[in-house]
Amino acid sequence: QVQLVESGGGSVQAGGSLRLSCQAFGYTYSTACMGWFRQAPGKEREGIARIDSDGRITYGDSVKGRFAISQDNAKNTLYLQMNSLKPEDTAMYYCAADHISCLTWGSLRRARYWGQGAQVTVSS
Repeated sequence: QVQLVESGGGSVQAGGSLRLSCQAFGYTYSTACMGWFRQAPGKEREGIARIDSDGRITYGDSVKGRFAISQDNAKNTLYLQMNSLKPEDTAMYYCAADHISCLTWGSLRRARYWGQGAQVTVSS
């Protein structure tokens, strides 16, 4: 049974940093498309960062230059380092993974495997 377990959410003041982790159980990240989405109340789920099996990375426009996605295949863990956080970054953050096309956000939205979500709250 595949499980993606997230950790690392929390509350921080604007300008601060947080790191999210997403550890996979029963699944191997190294050959998958993986990524992070977020969803704020009343808004659609937004693609934040994704990485394909060749290490190609794509960021959403709203987080470019501030967030960084990385993976540790030995630990089967995906990370999202979030710097220079803003109040508008407040949302529930989800990791996703599957052996699917990584060309678009729409592809990754159809992933079979999702984390349980981690709340990130940024105060001004």
